[in-house]
Amino acid sequence: MSATDRDQLKRAAALRAIEEVDDGMIVGLGTGSTAAFVVEGLAARVAGGLRVVGIPTSERTAAQARRLRIPIATFAEHQRLDLTIDGADEVALDTLDLIKGLGGALLREKIVAAASDRLIIVVDQEKLVDRLGEHTPVPVEVTQFGWQVTSVALARLGCTPQPRYTSGGQPYVTDGGNYIIDCRFGPLDDPSTIEHRIAKTVGTVESGLFVGRTSLVVVASAAGVEVLTPAKGR
Repeated sequence: MSATDRDQLKRAAALRAIEEVDDGMIVGLGTGSTAAFVVEGLAARVAGGLRVVGIPTSERTAAQARRLRIPIATFAEHQRLDLTIDGADEVALDTLDLIKGLGGALLREKIVAAASDRLIIVVDQEKLVDRLGEHTPVPVEVTQFGWQVTSVALARLGCTPQPRYTSGGQPYVTDGGNYIIDCRFGPLDDPSTIEHRIAKTVGTVESGLFVGRTSLVVVASAAGVEVLTPAKGR
């Protein structure tokens, strides 16, 4: 499948996701290539009269929203969101748990998701996996101070840690001023336990494991757009 065809599918899935947005909602705006299609589609609805306020998950998304004239605000004005629409790097088929953060916005993405009544994820079919970690490392945002020590501590959890660098060879710095260590665990049997162990590791700020947070996943594939919901009891 060509990149153009994939983008068309992502756009179709994004349009399906924003059908969940009603007039007057406070909406979390995700980060990444798929989320950019969501912001683009939402802007078209705003231009048609839909009233919403967006809470961006990154400076990049905030700039796109301003450019497309979507009203945005901060948590100073709104501490609770009706829903957030975002992308993901991996989605576990049985649980709809996620790995996020390859785009570098995992901390803000998780803060916004945690403040939302619903989290809607838009992905293409290639992001679906049986177990998280099959293809993607777990990004972990860490403080700049002592990151080397934090990396050693993360390795003790059973991963191979790799500090993230820019194309210019400099440490990647998040919007929050932190570094990211990409932790390759391989397929995870118990993502929840790993999420908690990472959270208890001194020097970590947040991980890209999103466990038990997803309300809906909209999947774009060659067959069309499919909507997945978590199994009952989760």
